[in-house]
Amino acid sequence: MQARTPLFTPVLIVGCAIILVSFAIRASFGVFQIPIAEEFGWLRAEFSMAIAIQNLAWGIGQPIFGAIAEKIGDRRAIVLGALVYAAGLVLSSFAVTPEAHQFYEILVGFGIAGTGFGVILAVVGRASSDENRSMSLAIVTAAGSGGQVVGPPVAEWMLSMVSWQTTFVVFAAAILATLLLLPAMRAPAATKSELEESMGTILRRAFRDPSYTLIFLGFFSCGYQLSFVTAHFPAMITEMCAAVDPSGILASIGVTTTSQLGAIAISLIGLANIAGTLFAGWLGKRYSKKYLLAGIYTLRTIIGAGFILMPITPTSVVIFSVAMGSLWLATVPLTSGLVAYIYGLRYMGTLYGIVFFSHQLGSFLGVWLGGRMYDAFGDYTVVWWIGVGVGAFSAIVHLPIREKPLVGATA
Repeated sequence: MQARTPLFTPVLIVGCAIILVSFAIRASFGVFQIPIAEEFGWLRAEFSMAIAIQNLAWGIGQPIFGAIAEKIGDRRAIVLGALVYAAGLVLSSFAVTPEAHQFYEILVGFGIAGTGFGVILAVVGRASSDENRSMSLAIVTAAGSGGQVVGPPVAEWMLSMVSWQTTFVVFAAAILATLLLLPAMRAPAATKSELEESMGTILRRAFRDPSYTLIFLGFFSCGYQLSFVTAHFPAMITEMCAAVDPSGILASIGVTTTSQLGAIAISLIGLANIAGTLFAGWLGKRYSKKYLLAGIYTLRTIIGAGFILMPITPTSVVIFSVAMGSLWLATVPLTSGLVAYIYGLRYMGTLYGIVFFSHQLGSFLGVWLGGRMYDAFGDYTVVWWIGVGVGAFSAIVHLPIREKPLVGATA
């Protein structure tokens, strides 16, 4: 009788640690929106553009780092990503113009690509058994949510004691510290049959498949919604939410201002998503991934519409954060698992990276439009409704996907 392969392996544990730190830093950028803009007297759109460029660079860098990992090794790609990430953060701490911030965020975005989902999910996917793969991908994704839980409050706490420049430097040191764990991250080598097929062959096969196009298009709204909320929701709550009741539950746990509530909301989203993502991984092993994805986008559409139609209060913020958080990154293990299932594991990093570029195009648009429409209209209502619309679009485009392996794919 064949022994069961353990779920928790050194590759999975190290992958979770790197993702957690990388996403803790990335998720905190919305907290810097107001302090940086107020220090230099910038329009909201200026720093929003910097975050938007970061997201676009992340999307461009994802297939590049996926290909680097498949050519020279996963660990070398992660080292390169961490060095670029740290360099971008340190240089950003010296930036005093919008253009400088926007330029250095290119480095931060590429650094996130090298230490983020594309590389880490691919190596964890290859190191996992068929039985454990869906759950392993969900666990790594949930670790990203763990970073989202701790990142914004830590950034808010540090900003209460030191400058945002010092906070950026501390974050740079944190991402470099994760490299000490890399010796334990060893994924199995590709099989003989996988090595016989070139990257070009696999890419051409995927590009000719309409299902790959639909997966690419469907991931756009995920990026739009997540990055808009990450970048603008703290500021949106600070300015548009009713005051926190000084005698209420939030005040009793130390949340007394809408600014604090904004940081806590991002953490609540991340906390709820840990459970939601793990549940999505469990479901992905048992049910159709494309129908699960369509259902997630449908629920996001309903929740987003309901939130903006009601008065924004501390209670509605908490309810929205928990509800949206349960669906937040649940799309990632399902989308990456769908790519691996249909097209195989050998070039999963590159193939998922290309799909993720669509996610980051949405991220760029969500963050940039958020700042631009805020400056134009004085609030976030219009850009929020656009996010509701693209969510409905993604729910529809997942339905025609052909969910079966292509000839020659090995997953």
